[in-house]
Amino acid sequence: MRQRTAVIPEETPINASRVRARVHERARRDLEVLFRVSLAVQQVVRDTGNTPHRADVVAMGADGSPTEELDRLAEAEILRVLDAEGVKWDLLSEEIGHVARGGDRTLVVDPIDGSTNALRNLPFATVSLALGERDLAGIETGVVRDLYRGTTYWASRGAGAFCDGRPIRTRPWVARGQLCFVNLGSHATERAVRLAGKARRIRSLGCASLEMLMVAQGSADAYYFENTPDGRNLRATDIAAAYRILTEAGGGVGNAAGAPLDGFPLTAEGRTSVFAWGDPAFPKAAVAEGYL
Repeated sequence: MRQRTAVIPEETPINASRVRARVHERARRDLEVLFRVSLAVQQVVRDTGNTPHRADVVAMGADGSPTEELDRLAEAEILRVLDAEGVKWDLLSEEIGHVARGGDRTLVVDPIDGSTNALRNLPFATVSLALGERDLAGIETGVVRDLYRGTTYWASRGAGAFCDGRPIRTRPWVARGQLCFVNLGSHATERAVRLAGKARRIRSLGCASLEMLMVAQGSADAYYFENTPDGRNLRATDIAAAYRILTEAGGGVGNAAGAPLDGFPLTAEGRTSVFAWGDPAFPKAAVAEGYL
């Protein structure tokens, strides 16, 4: 296989002066590295767009699910860029699990969130990058890059949330006008189906980070994911970056019952349902009116 020598683009999806004004120096350096990682992964997706083996199963992931060639290449590129940048963050990835690299913080990665979409040429997939320690509440910085639109969402704790450098906020909930992203299918719970039947409008993209960010930017009111058995629910790698961005945008993230997920550990094994909202009035109304 030909060795990749692609140069990481020097462009950044933010205005550097805006970052300096809003985050402290360490967070600014972290963001710059994460932006370069996200750009490198996007280049991998572009480079492999027409290769016949991108969907080949090449290994089993840390949780026992199949790893396709596209995921493996993206994950390898992330490690390559981290080495080139000289950062010693540990790595927690959906595919290879935990990699100790001598760091005091962990980069929580989903190399291709929405990999089924990417492999079927559906334009809903991201690279999801979150830096922190211990649990979701310990995530300091989140970066999610839409691999098809080239849009970059990011947040640093206490500094707000942004899309391509512009601040984003959640929207107020309007009764009987809600738009929700709900995961449906053969493993969805009765509660998920009931929410879908009650909401005025339903969407589903098959990319958890992107759907949560639609709530963060005010395009949707909520995102709901609850499967059975529990092993088919989401991992920290799926939601860590979007968790930080959505909470900085004014929203909240809990499990399907509405209990906070702040203490959800950063491990490859844990699974959880997710109920993410923009306006806290919505989950209260959903319970009161029988949505959930």
